[in-house]
Amino acid sequence: MRIIAAILVAAAPLAAQMTATWEHQFASAQKRARAEKKIIFMDLWAEWCGPCVRLKRDVFPNPTAIAALGKVVPLSILVQKKDGTNLTEGRSLAEKYKLEAYPTLIMVDAEGKELRRFVGYTDAVGLAKFIEGK
Repeated sequence: MRIIAAILVAAAPLAAQMTATWEHQFASAQKRARAEKKIIFMDLWAEWCGPCVRLKRDVFPNPTAIAALGKVVPLSILVQKKDGTNLTEGRSLAEKYKLEAYPTLIMVDAEGKELRRFVGYTDAVGLAKFIEGK
């Protein structure tokens, strides 16, 4: 039992490096972006959206995506729940950035100025290229 506990304690820092630290409010993402001198990667999504769920399940945890997400401030904004209920901040950002489809991935500076966007599903390599502006 002690051996397992020791392994888990030793592996914790490595596990922490293998995930991105996501923000879930625009204001907190802006504050962090200013402090870290980074741009914001914003994922606008809906719970009922299959490609959105696939991004969260299959792409964002991928090591290639994690490395790219480490260069920005990742922001996940749920716009609409499964039952069609709109969430206040999500709807506000969807209107501000003229959301037309899910998922929409938008790069913005710390002031909220849009730099570029990608609409739809992409794999981890495509996501990394989008984040890096390639």
